[in-house]
Amino acid sequence: MNKKLSRLAVATLAVAGALGSAVPAAAQVAGGTTTVDTRVTESTRLAVGWSVKKTLMGKSIYNVAGEKIGKVDDLIISPDGNVSYVIVGAGGFIGIGRHDVAIPIAQIQEQSGRIVMPGATKDMIKAMPQFAYATDTSNRDAFVAAASKDIARGKAAIVGLEKKAGGAAADAQSTIAVDINSLRLDVKSAEAKLSLMTQATAARWKEFEADVNAATARLRKSVDKATG
Repeated sequence: MNKKLSRLAVATLAVAGALGSAVPAAAQVAGGTTTVDTRVTESTRLAVGWSVKKTLMGKSIYNVAGEKIGKVDDLIISPDGNVSYVIVGAGGFIGIGRHDVAIPIAQIQEQSGRIVMPGATKDMIKAMPQFAYATDTSNRDAFVAAASKDIARGKAAIVGLEKKAGGAAADAQSTIAVDINSLRLDVKSAEAKLSLMTQATAARWKEFEADVNAATARLRKSVDKATG
């Protein structure tokens, strides 16, 4: 990890669901593993007002008691830039072997020139699950699973609307029919885009990611409109 002090890793999995809570100890399950993409790019992006390369990388993180709890080894930013984490090498500071953890960057702050994580204790950091970089295969599997879930939700919405139409008045049936047809088209499009991706070699799946994302986004919007 120390070799990546100046690099920015782009997260592609849903680490936000695992780490987004205001209290890291409660947000993660001890013994679990947080995984993100292995690909990295050189960057001087800003994160919470800090220059990644000049201010964060390699810096020690302290708790409010002034104890060192780790050192920033890497930074994770989601593709939309809305969720970011610092990857903290904590093992040597909390008295155990190598123990890297992912901490939401919103939970650290600068105080008198130091990077501080309020409320952190060595025991809390020790209880957090070990961080590990995901393989591209695991990222692909997670992406396919998420897209398939959106498609299944779309199909379930169609079934629900068909049942609703059966007991609706004639004018309402016409409106519901429009929603059903729209959903069917969006489900078909998402299935086609996902099929193209899954038929490609594992090494080429990223080439289809944008198309699948666009199709499932349209599908989710249609589902929300029809069932909202």
